[in-house]
Amino acid sequence: MTLDGASTNVSRTYALTLALSVTMHLLSSMVAAQTYTVIHDFTGGGDGEAPYTGLTIDAAGNLYGTTVAGGNNGAGVIFKLKRGGSGWQLTPIYTFTGGADGASPQGRVAIAADGTLYGTTAAGGLRRCSGVGCGTVFHLRPSAFAPRSVLTPWSEDVIYAFSGTDGYLPQGDLTFDAAGNIYGTTIGGGAFNMGAVYKLARAGGGWTESVLYSAQDDDNGYEPYGGVVMDPAGNLYGVFQFSRTGLGTAYQLSASGSGWMEQTIHHFDLSGNNGAEPIGGLILDASGNLYGTTLYGGDFLPGGVAYQLTPSSGGWNYQTIYSFLNGDGGPEDKLMMDADGNLYGTAFTAGAFGWGSVFKLTHSVGGWTMTALHDFCASDFPCPDGARPMSNVVMDAHGNLYGTTTLGGAFGNGVVWQITP
Repeated sequence: MTLDGASTNVSRTYALTLALSVTMHLLSSMVAAQTYTVIHDFTGGGDGEAPYTGLTIDAAGNLYGTTVAGGNNGAGVIFKLKRGGSGWQLTPIYTFTGGADGASPQGRVAIAADGTLYGTTAAGGLRRCSGVGCGTVFHLRPSAFAPRSVLTPWSEDVIYAFSGTDGYLPQGDLTFDAAGNIYGTTIGGGAFNMGAVYKLARAGGGWTESVLYSAQDDDNGYEPYGGVVMDPAGNLYGVFQFSRTGLGTAYQLSASGSGWMEQTIHHFDLSGNNGAEPIGGLILDASGNLYGTTLYGGDFLPGGVAYQLTPSSGGWNYQTIYSFLNGDGGPEDKLMMDADGNLYGTAFTAGAFGWGSVFKLTHSVGGWTMTALHDFCASDFPCPDGARPMSNVVMDAHGNLYGTTTLGGAFGNGVVWQITP
């Protein structure tokens, strides 16, 4: 089979463009790689194994995170990293048993106004769904008395255990409103077993759950990932990984009378350089713009994209701001925005070596420019610097970046990393 002249020119142009993009990516990675440090290698023992999510940072610069497995019972841990001298010390502050207290946390912990932690477990709890525990929402607090050592565990209370019709398999970040109510998502359960957006409100000495929206097999979307984000007016925004006629949606939930109204603000469908299968959740800037990521789609299938949604005349305008080059999947968690409006994140299999990357997106008049801050696994598997990041990125007051990888490191069970500017 032969190509005509026009097709040949298109093929050559695409090849040259792709080669140039890869070359620039490699050059930026070489410059940035010197700033990267592994600050903890997970052993798979008491410290946990496979951190699926990113970190939460407190005002003192301490880091908190979760592992989906490992710990003394194999059901995952909540850990704290505190700087000590020239390094960091990791302390497991809670180890899940896999029973009523929960198992396999797959969302970041959230720090409440009083400094205590809230989070979810994807499994465990009092009831079973699809053969496993339906999942929980938990509250962690330090001992009320002076701890005997830094290894003294925190106390855990399950404030809600899912049963199925109210959702199951909670995943993603939790969000607080000004009154201290908690909002989140489950990718299963609800009225149609397609996932739910829920609210937890204090009631007496406990908490009451209400399902704000039950996803179903329609074009609005189903399987809500990544939690929700709230605007100043109290509207909630999130993403569904799938929809009946497309490959996911972004949605808005608004209080309406005694209930909530769902509005689809974007359909993902692989047309043009559109993305597909958003699972990372959304962030909101001060101007009301939303930013997110997708697993697939973009100019270089199946690399995924970063995108922006801008409110306009009662609707929303979608723009792909970057298409990722390599691998079988793009970012799996939400973006982070700094004070200058730059965006940061990780991509699961992008990067020069195909094992994932940490990236920065900088906005200018001509659009957005990507800088590779670190490409994982330059020395190939087992990747002593880590591999396959699924986390978001957090920044401390000094501009240092932190995140996790699910694999790699000295023991192959993932790492916590730091990038210093």
